[in-house]
Amino acid sequence: MGWQGDHAHRLTFAERLELERRVRSGERFEDASAAVGCSTKSVQRLLAKTGGMQPRARPRPALQLSLAEREEISRGLLSGESYRTIARQLGRPASTISREVSANGGRRRYRAWRADEASHRRARRPKTAKMATSLRLRKEVERLLSLRWSPQQISARLVIDHPSDAEMRVSHETIYRSLFVQARGALRKELTRCLRSGRAQRRPLRRTNPGGQLSDMVLLSERPAEVENRAVPGHWEGDLIIGKGSLSALGTLVERQTRFVMLVDLRHGRLAGQVADALAVKVGELPDHLRRKRSGGLETGACLSAPTRVPYLA
Repeated sequence: MGWQGDHAHRLTFAERLELERRVRSGERFEDASAAVGCSTKSVQRLLAKTGGMQPRARPRPALQLSLAEREEISRGLLSGESYRTIARQLGRPASTISREVSANGGRRRYRAWRADEASHRRARRPKTAKMATSLRLRKEVERLLSLRWSPQQISARLVIDHPSDAEMRVSHETIYRSLFVQARGALRKELTRCLRSGRAQRRPLRRTNPGGQLSDMVLLSERPAEVENRAVPGHWEGDLIIGKGSLSALGTLVERQTRFVMLVDLRHGRLAGQVADALAVKVGELPDHLRRKRSGGLETGACLSAPTRVPYLA
């Protein structure tokens, strides 16, 4: 969307929660930002602060002013109404309105969204992270992370190595949170590179609108039973080899019975259609007895004679 920077739309607390909810449910950044009415850059910056982790729920107390009530206070102040008049309209004591306005800049500077955010910030009771207070625990976790242990492995290993030491206990979720959430940075940020995923943010397990789905895909489970015992030649397995820095690619075809290998040049591209075309051309170089036909013109090996599908590839 064509938003002109962050000043075009300032996210409220409710909008931030909605963005986090949508991204966690698997929506793409573009879809989530369009639904809320902000830029995708705002979503990226928001998730950078939380590391993609779900924030702990902070229910609003029943007696606390809501955002809608604060907006009514702001409108009343702009129209010159007194505290008592505003309080009567909201069904609140006048002292509540007076304290609310005084704590958030006075009559001239009061803004509803700013007062609501300040209220949530003041209501927080942050607890110091365990690894921030325990140097011994933090050093051990950092050592195992540098050895490329996963947080799950570290958590389980600490129980084995220190069975009677409660201080040397930490859950894998706490380790992830310390790595991903900037505000809790008990662990060094660069240690995220030691994670096997290499990510600095948590990502949802699924996407509601996934892209890149392969068309005309034939699963391994659909190939004939005779392929498994390798008794008959003519069944091929294919694979894709990506070069350093993803700058080059090479296809391989392996005949399952004889282990004969053919390399396929993919200099013209490695997309699914391009790989299918290259494999079909390569299979066309084989002798006829290694390109056996079945009904409908399909080959039981790697490709069709017409380059449209690539069945039975591992």
